[in-house]
Amino acid sequence: MTDQLILAERLYDGVKPEFQHDRAVLIRDGRVAEIRPASESDRARAAIRAPIAAPGLIDIQINGAADVQFNFDPTPEAVATIARGARKGGTAHILPTFITAHGQAYLQAISAVGQAMKAGVRGIIGVHLEGPFLSPARPGIHDPSAIRPLDDTDVAALVYEAKNFPGVILLTLAPECQRAEDLARLADAGIVLFAGHSEAGAEDLQAMRGVTHLWNAMPGPQSRVQGIVSEVLGGDRLFAGIIADGHHIGQEVLTLSIRAAQDRLCLVTDAMLTLAGTVQEFELAGRLITLVKGRLTGPNGTLAGAHIAMDESLRMLVKLTGIGPVNALKMASSNPAQALGLDNNFGKIMPGHKAAISLFDEEFRAVSVF
Repeated sequence: MTDQLILAERLYDGVKPEFQHDRAVLIRDGRVAEIRPASESDRARAAIRAPIAAPGLIDIQINGAADVQFNFDPTPEAVATIARGARKGGTAHILPTFITAHGQAYLQAISAVGQAMKAGVRGIIGVHLEGPFLSPARPGIHDPSAIRPLDDTDVAALVYEAKNFPGVILLTLAPECQRAEDLARLADAGIVLFAGHSEAGAEDLQAMRGVTHLWNAMPGPQSRVQGIVSEVLGGDRLFAGIIADGHHIGQEVLTLSIRAAQDRLCLVTDAMLTLAGTVQEFELAGRLITLVKGRLTGPNGTLAGAHIAMDESLRMLVKLTGIGPVNALKMASSNPAQALGLDNNFGKIMPGHKAAISLFDEEFRAVSVF
């Protein structure tokens, strides 16, 4: 295979806590072969160049894009379309996210993503199942009539799928509504468990690796009660997805979260089919969802996912919190790779790692994804 050369004015490699300047990245057989100061020869022959290069961004929570919603069309073709839509915002890898549905509809979602991965669809590294095993007390925009606890059939099916699935299965659930032995079986099978749409206490979070959309669909912290938010911000173990669209979390709360736990926060879009699409409204579980001024809401004002790309999320994060661009990029690349246990291959630009690189202009607008 012919060598490929990427020239970056500024490179964040996912390892060093600062940009490296004027770097050439040599790609060979789909992997990073070398990173070096750019020579005159490199500048003359590099076919790909950009002001900013970073490890391929990873979105672990994306419900749809390009007029396709995964729940409405759980097929390999839909997965490919969502990945293409996400790439317009600089996202290299996604977990297509299938939210609460009746029965075992989630198995169709697992099958669709598995087929897409086996067919070589670019940018798919697993599936995110958000529900139906949530707390009835915290449904958010999910269909309350479909929310239920895990049963023996679910556990057996998920353990079987985990053994045969080619990527990561991330499962968001309310741990306080499940049996501890069921959670242990799922975790032992390699399923990544996140708490979400939940009122879990500290004792309920032992089998969890992380938390879905921190602050949303969960109680806020209290002075003498250990809950989800305090366990993330005050602890040192749990990862957490966080949405920086200017709607889901206020500026001060977002800043507080960054200051407390930025090394474990994963920037997510929670995007719906309106991202990189033309649709302005759609129905979800019988409720009309409308896009107005960048905000997706149901009839009662409940937020229904988000309408934001990953590059815009980066810019919003920096603007609202004052976080440095390198730290923001870490939250969108290295941190999610660690949260999923994939940091041996993703989230870094270094020799031996898969060549997944997101390219941006000077204003952190996505140029392309390699």
